[in-house]
Amino acid sequence: MAHSIIELQTNLVTALKADAQLLALLGNGVFDAPPKGRKAPFVAIIRHDVISRDGDETPGFEHRILLHARHDDVSRKAVLEIVERVIFIALNEDLSSASLLITHVQHDKIETRIDGKSGQAVAAISLRFLSEPTI
Repeated sequence: MAHSIIELQTNLVTALKADAQLLALLGNGVFDAPPKGRKAPFVAIIRHDVISRDGDETPGFEHRILLHARHDDVSRKAVLEIVERVIFIALNEDLSSASLLITHVQHDKIETRIDGKSGQAVAAISLRFLSEPTI
């Protein structure tokens, strides 16, 4: 069994890459780590923290995932279209797999800014997942 971080990230990235509406906004711009030298628009997982949340009989984990969305438009409107789609996918797709059961998904926060160096609109998306191994 792969570590729950790898499994959840793989499942999330796969779901994002499979969404036609998101791909129309990004092209081939979904990454599981920040891409070097990649021009916007794109979405990347920036951070993935896991906290043990074991129950009486079942081991469990709380995942905190931080994604960044970038768009080369100075307006926040374009980057927020990306954000809305990413959140919709995260909340509505089944990200479980044969060895990982996702029991809860929650969108916690969006932060936006205009990057002073690049002029790009940037949004940080904070998501929370609870998972349990199925085996």
